Amino acid sequence: MIDQIHTVRDGALHRLAAATSSDDVRAVELEVLGKKGALTDLKAGLGKLATIEEKKEAGRALNDAATQVADALQLRLGEFRRAERAVQLEAERVDLTEVMRRPGRGHAHVVTQAWQRLEDVFVGLGFQVAEGPDVETDWYNFEALNMPANHPARSMHDTFYVEHGTPGSTVLRTHTSPVQIRVMQDVPPPIYMIMPGRVFRNETTDATHLAVFHQLEGLVIDRGITLADLAGTIEAFTRAFFGEGFTSRLRPSYFPFTEPSAEFDIRTPSGEWLELGGCGMVHPNVLRAGGLDPEEWSGFAFGFGIDRMAKERHGIGDVREMYSNDIRFIEQF
Repeated sequence: MIDQIHTVRDGALHRLAAATSSDDVRAVELEVLGKKGALTDLKAGLGKLATIEEKKEAGRALNDAATQVADALQLRLGEFRRAERAVQLEAERVDLTEVMRRPGRGHAHVVTQAWQRLEDVFVGLGFQVAEGPDVETDWYNFEALNMPANHPARSMHDTFYVEHGTPGSTVLRTHTSPVQIRVMQDVPPPIYMIMPGRVFRNETTDATHLAVFHQLEGLVIDRGITLADLAGTIEAFTRAFFGEGFTSRLRPSYFPFTEPSAEFDIRTPSGEWLELGGCGMVHPNVLRAGGLDPEEWSGFAFGFGIDRMAKERHGIGDVREMYSNDIRFIEQF
């Protein structure tokens, strides 16, 4: 066993000396000192030795080997940390030397660019653009969309309520879907509209979620509209916005304001599928809330996040970066 211990120790020390990154060092730590590491396995075999003296000698050798490997490991980690920190500091170095030059011309924010491009794509497909208020009544935001009081789907929206009128009657809109109702009330069919805008949800921010973000809603109301029209529109949009190498698919889902409902994904040229938004045929109750007869009119609706579109289009890893105001990030787009 002593020979085995020395072999494992020497091999680990050799690998640490030859390591080129902290990941290599961590791999040695896991394979030698981890729960299933080589020295750990040898320690478990001490009980099989014949005499107490053999056990003591092997135990001391194991402790010495583990200490030598651990010390070498920490030494190499420290070296790599210092090297990685130096690289990071150099990358983040800012030259504060005053330069007398004319300031560069600004440009639209990456989300604004995505918003404008989406509008251009849908206008090219025959849609018009509509807008609605950021502060909505509970009726437009929920009830008219087939979500009456105590409907379980309301819990998905994490609503910000506004102190105005009867408590709970006024909200910061949680989606751009209320504009659908306003459009149906004000515009006689046929309707081919998109509704981009800012929305609000009381949720924790992370790499893919924000409390204030942007959505684009689409609504088509006409005679004889079917799910095939929805699928064709999503496919036409996907190719126009992302490029000819992309395609789309619909997956069954549930939303209270559409029936049937679906999630739509896009497939990248590499074959990867990305979920982008929800869609479906407008629910008869929603048509009635908009003042339309579901026996005469049918339609579909779809919605997705504009911030998410910008993130996927440009390969941005964290949506929070888009609002950090870091000029090094902003200048890339």
